[in-house]
Parts: sequence; C-alpha cells; structure tokens
Amino acid sequence: MNYLVAVVMGSDSDLLTLKPAVDLLQKFGISTEVRILSAHRTPHEMVAFAKEAQIRGIKVIIAGAGGAAHLPGMIASMSSLPVIGVPIQSNALSGVDSMLSILQMPRGIPVATVAIGGGLNAGLLALQILAAFDSSLAEDLATYRTSMYKEVIEKDRKLVELGPDAYLQDM
Repeated sequence: MNYLVAVVMGSDSDLLTLKPAVDLLQKFGISTEVRILSAHRTPHEMVAFAKEAQIRGIKVIIAGAGGAAHLPGMIASMSSLPVIGVPIQSNALSGVDSMLSILQMPRGIPVATVAIGGGLNAGLLALQILAAFDSSLAEDLATYRTSMYKEVIEKDRKLVELGPDAYLQDM
C-alpha cells in the first residue's frame, strides 16, 4: 500500500533535525512530501496545507518547529490527521521552549510529541501509526527492531571482548 506522510518545518534550518524521519520513511517505501511552512511568516500557505492535507491523501503529518513552535498545533487545529510534533533545539532555551509549546496543547487538539531533536523517532511513530493498518509494514517494523537488537548484542560482545579502551579506539 502506498502512503503519503508530510514532513513540514517552520524554517529550512529545521531540515537537519527532520531529515532522519524523511530518510527512514523512504527506506520503508513511504512517500514523503517535505515543505517549509511557517505558522508566523507564511500563515496562509500553512492554513491551506493543513485544510487540504487529508483530501490530498496525506495520512500522517510530522511538524518540526523551534522557539514558539506553533506549527504542529496550528496544523492539528485545522486537520483531523495525526500530527507528530518535533521540538527543534534552539540556542536560547535548548529546545525546552519548543517542547513545552508543542506538549501543552489545549484539550481537544492533541499533538503527539517526540523528544527535542527527535526527527528519527517522529518517523518511527509515523510508521507505527501506518503499520496499525498494514500488516506488511508491521512486519517490516518488527524486522527493523530485530536488527537494532542484533546490533546492540554485537556491540556488547565486542566491548566485552576488547575492553573499554580498545573498543573506543576501534570506534
């Protein structure tokens, strides 16, 4: 099944944080639409996007924003699609301001929120949402998790074999 996930950001500087989500989604064969839509600087375009997203076939929206971080909440207020907010790390408050802005949505307008800078986890959460309705995608996710498990087991084996100093030198 072909799904479309939108990955939107308030500024092009947010792309570094969100690129892991785009890469992961594409690795799983999920089509992505990547946009810069500022809640404050391009509000009309952001509103049009949010209102048309479901009609255009988008299934999940990942929205990254820094500072006041209104983008995820504003999109969620205009769409019934699941919105995953990604707080972007900022210079002023290290992203805590962004995180609190996204987390503290008013009753009735939920936004799922991942860690500050958590682009990869946003992509994984989007995949899990889609996999709830697609057994093939669910199997692919299970395989992905198994590969993470095997990777950690191998790293542990290597650390035990080499010791901490040699392990760090080999990294």
